[in-house]
Amino acid sequence: MHRNLLGIRGLAREDIQRILSRSSHYIKQLDSSDAVTFPELLKGRTVANLFFENSTRTRSSFELAERRLGATILSLSMQTSSLTKGETLLDTAKVITSMKIDAIVVRHQSSGVPILLRKHLDANIRIINAGDGAGEHPTQALLDAATLIEQWGSLEGKHIVISGDIRHSRVARSNILLLKQLGAKITVSGPTTLIPENFDKVFGVNVEHNFEQALRSADALIALRIQRERQDKAFYPNAEEFRNLYGMTAVRREKFPKLLVLHPGPVNRGVELDDVPMDGEGSLVFRQVRRGVAIRMAVLEWMFSTD
Repeated sequence: MHRNLLGIRGLAREDIQRILSRSSHYIKQLDSSDAVTFPELLKGRTVANLFFENSTRTRSSFELAERRLGATILSLSMQTSSLTKGETLLDTAKVITSMKIDAIVVRHQSSGVPILLRKHLDANIRIINAGDGAGEHPTQALLDAATLIEQWGSLEGKHIVISGDIRHSRVARSNILLLKQLGAKITVSGPTTLIPENFDKVFGVNVEHNFEQALRSADALIALRIQRERQDKAFYPNAEEFRNLYGMTAVRREKFPKLLVLHPGPVNRGVELDDVPMDGEGSLVFRQVRRGVAIRMAVLEWMFSTD
C-alpha cells in the first residue's frame, strides 16, 4: 500500500524518526556553501499542488522540494478553478488525477478534505495534507520538531508553550500530537475564548491562561497567528489587548531571554511577536522556513520509497 500523510495521528513513530533524520541530511545540503545536486528521486513522477487557500510559505516550500527531487509539478490556484463554476471538489480532483498524477498536495479551508480525497481517489495516488481547516498541518509540526531538535538534540523532557489562537489552529493540534510523542510537555496559553472547553483532557496538555505564568518554566514558545479569516465572531476585543496579554513583546523577551521563539507564519508583527523577539537572538522563525523545504523533501522521499 502506498504511503500518505493525512495527519500526525496516522504516522508511526519509526516513520517520524525516518522523516526527521532525512530532513537533517537535506538541511545540511541546503546550508552548504557549495553547489549541491540533489538525487532526482521523483524523476518521472508528477505532483499536483491543489491549494484552495492562499499560502506563500507552505506552497513555495513544497514546490521547491518537489523540484529539487526531480518531479514534474502541476500547481493550481483553486480559487479560480472549475469549482467557481459549480464543479464539485471530488469531480475536480478526479479530473486532475485522470491526467496521470502520482501525488496530490492539498490545502483546504475545511477539515477532513485530505481524508475525503484518500477515500474516493485511486489508491495509487499519494495524498499529503498541507493544512485542512482547523484539523491538522502535519508538515508544519514536523518542521517545528526538526527545528527544535536541531537546537537541543532531543525533545525529551522539554517544556513547550503554544500560545494564541488554539481554537482555530491546525498547527497547534499537529504540534501537540507530535511533540508529545517525542517526549515534550505541552502547555497551551491564550484567552478562554480561544481555547476550547476540555481541551486539556482531549489532548492531554496543560492549559494556563496567564501567559507569563506559562512561560516561567518553558524552554520554547510556539506563537500562533491570530486567524481573523476563520473567526465568525470576536474572540478578543482588539489586537492591542491581545498583544498586551499574550504577545511576545520586547519587555517579555527581556524577562525570558533563554526562551526559543517559533512562529508558523505569517507573523502579525506587533501582535504575536514584536521586532526584538522576531528578529533577535533565540528566534527560530526564519530557521523554520528554511527547515520547511528539507522536511517536505524528506516527506516526499518517504512517500515514494518502497522500503
